[in-house]
Amino acid sequence: MKTKNRVYWILILVAAVSVAVVAMAQTTAKSDAVAAITKLESDSVKADLANDKAFYQGLLTDDWTGADSEGTWFTKAELLKMLDDPKNNNTKSEKMSDLKVRVYGTTAIATYKDTYEGMFNGEHRATTILSTDTFAKIGGQWKEVANHACKAK
Repeated sequence: MKTKNRVYWILILVAAVSVAVVAMAQTTAKSDAVAAITKLESDSVKADLANDKAFYQGLLTDDWTGADSEGTWFTKAELLKMLDDPKNNNTKSEKMSDLKVRVYGTTAIATYKDTYEGMFNGEHRATTILSTDTFAKIGGQWKEVANHACKAK
């Protein structure tokens, strides 16, 4: 009888340790994802200021869509074409704040406030927006699949 009890308790201990290891691995993976998305968002501000088309070629999925604060939808191709015209499309200043990243497995949502000034399609804009970026982990890399922005009040 004692041998059966010992085996039972050993099995419970092994199960508990396994659950703890899995939980720690999930927490680490989530922390790593938050750090990676936070870095991508920070890098996007640098890319905007440098008019870095290559950054967005690598970050955005081919079927990416974005909506700006003026209510216009953009595809990846349209955004990249705009970056080819820095005279009419440029960012003079930009500051991101209140960044929050939530991770759900291989999907992540980043929300933030963005204050910027620049030219967009030949029109001067200086405003603060609220933005949401949706990311998916594809082939081991985080890629942005969608963006939506609206003017902050």
